[in-house]
Amino acid sequence: MSTIVEHQVEQNGVRVMDTQCPFCSVQCKMQIIEERGAGESRPSYQVIPKPNAASEGRLCIKGMNAYQHVLTGERIEYPLLKKDGRFERVSWEEAYEAIVRRFTQLRSLYGQHSIGLYGGGSLTNESAYLLGKFARVGLRTKYIDYNGRFCMSAAASAGVKVFGMDRGLTNPLSDIERADCIILAGTNIAECQPTLMPYFTRAKEKGAFLIAIDPRETGTTRMADLHLRVRPGMDATLANGMLKVLLEEGLTDEAFIQNRTEGFAELKEHLDSLELAEIAELSGVPEGLIRKAAFAYGKASTGMIFTARGVEQQTDGHMAVRNFLNLILLTGKIGRPGCGYGAVTGQGNGQGGREHGQKADQLPGYRLIENPEDRAYVAGVWGIDPAELPGKGVSAYEMMQKVHEQEIRALFVMGSNPIVSNPNANFVEEGLKKLDFLVIADFLMSETAQLADLILPATAYLENTGTMTNLEGRVLLREASRPASGEAKHDWQILCDLASRLDRAAFFPFADAEEIFEELRLASRGGTADYYGITYDRLRQEEGVYWPCPEPGHPGAERLFEESFPLASRKAYLTPVENHLPKELISPDYPLFLTTGRVLTQYLTGVQTRRSPALAARDVESFVEIHPSTARKYRLEEGTLVAVASRRGEIYVRCRFSSDIREDTVFVPMHWGDTQNVNKITLDALDPTCRMPGFKVCAVHVTPFLLNEMA
Repeated sequence: MSTIVEHQVEQNGVRVMDTQCPFCSVQCKMQIIEERGAGESRPSYQVIPKPNAASEGRLCIKGMNAYQHVLTGERIEYPLLKKDGRFERVSWEEAYEAIVRRFTQLRSLYGQHSIGLYGGGSLTNESAYLLGKFARVGLRTKYIDYNGRFCMSAAASAGVKVFGMDRGLTNPLSDIERADCIILAGTNIAECQPTLMPYFTRAKEKGAFLIAIDPRETGTTRMADLHLRVRPGMDATLANGMLKVLLEEGLTDEAFIQNRTEGFAELKEHLDSLELAEIAELSGVPEGLIRKAAFAYGKASTGMIFTARGVEQQTDGHMAVRNFLNLILLTGKIGRPGCGYGAVTGQGNGQGGREHGQKADQLPGYRLIENPEDRAYVAGVWGIDPAELPGKGVSAYEMMQKVHEQEIRALFVMGSNPIVSNPNANFVEEGLKKLDFLVIADFLMSETAQLADLILPATAYLENTGTMTNLEGRVLLREASRPASGEAKHDWQILCDLASRLDRAAFFPFADAEEIFEELRLASRGGTADYYGITYDRLRQEEGVYWPCPEPGHPGAERLFEESFPLASRKAYLTPVENHLPKELISPDYPLFLTTGRVLTQYLTGVQTRRSPALAARDVESFVEIHPSTARKYRLEEGTLVAVASRRGEIYVRCRFSSDIREDTVFVPMHWGDTQNVNKITLDALDPTCRMPGFKVCAVHVTPFLLNEMA
């Protein structure tokens, strides 16, 4: 309670709450002022941006309205147990007893790995850490993963392989305006992280040349000097074209290649074998524009490359990112001011959420669960024998396959909505309905929660204290600023309570989030994501601290790889990348590519933003964006309902014409559920390395809804 009072001032009917936005990875700071006038039944709210290093005191429309979904009357405020198909209010003791009874029965019948845990990239570091520990120590199951698998896994795995480390940005945001050339590949920052846009506009004002790679025109591409309208799924091929030009035109940094990389000979041999004309044909980008982009980046003395879901959510996402990292390494644009790489994290804690153990193959500190030394170290911190730790599980979508096959018989979901966020969502829904027991911990009713056997009310961002790690790798402290709503409990509290009832209380003795962070510091010590030098007191004083931060007096690593890379050779890897066609190609029956993404007013599966009246009013429903010429070909009229169908199912959305999209491509946002859930039709093929689904490319056809219905 003391921390709540500290960050909430209430006087004369006015409550002032200091907090930060719960949405994207910028984690903008803000102050919410709640005022209740005399005789007024409802308070009014004012939101004021607060100065901070990342957003520089800016808020976007989502942040300005982020209080609405927390303070709405739609909160889940007490445990709900489904009886005869209807949810009924029960006590926390009844809820816990139901979980322990069912989990114990299922483990007895089907083994300890019959229970799965599914987390989220918006959980605090403390909750994500504890969820991983609860899986391995509380339940001793190998099956745990999280929705961040669909966000960052391609870039994360590429960064680990090429650089030896995965951190969202290799350098601070302030370096952006020091770059002479910036490549934005598959990222729509104008709508997804709009408070970062001034960094890019300032860079342009200083003469930077901006290149945007996207099949459609967006607010981000309109800012660019050069827009490469790539065919969906062909980003790696486009990068090959740029690499070939750099090599042939002598636009490489030979000293950097010699001293800081390995694998150049193999990459050169591969690029020599490619034809630029063929690359242009495959990628859909004219040869002249590929050359222009390569010259701009190659000749620039400083430069940065950013990738996001457009490049990463593909069945070759891992290798596609590695090819963009090849561009950086061939030109030596890393480890110095104005140079570097940025994987633009989507979720609020997408960075920290994957560092401390809720990913199938990881232990805290970015340690690997199959590495004997890593297992021994973390087991020592946790006070168990390393042999007690289970092995590696499977990725998020593969967990849904295990659910469908009934190898996983019960699922505990914390802060996620897998029925909307997973590909091939009809398959996922069928699987979840087969479960013997589904538990959801959340603070709003989601499409997945509707299927649950038991719902546990969790606190929202204004109510719980914890750390978040932004896209820079800067650890921030977000402190509670109001009491919990109703009977809601913190995520970590729920896990500690359950551990106690499963006779594992000794391993979960935590009284508050700071105590959990103290153990996290120790568990991460010496790991790649080393938080040991970071404390709550330090975060309060300094606003945020970059990791790795190995000792209390360490300033934190603002810029990475200045002298070497954390690999055995101390050198980064250059990698030949094949021209890769999407797993599903267009055909006469399915003649259009579908790609997915976000819109400015919505966030992830929309559970929070669709509960905000101000945001919902701006985008009341989903849509399909289609080129007017394509629409005429298929007898589609602007503003009418259409059916968008793939081999997996169909959805019904409003038709929206735009000349800013390729004629062979349509776009549907990802924020709606039910009959507008675009993931009912997306492809479930996975990247072989990082297990990222190929959300960004599948084949569809679009027909007028009424004609489809009559047929």
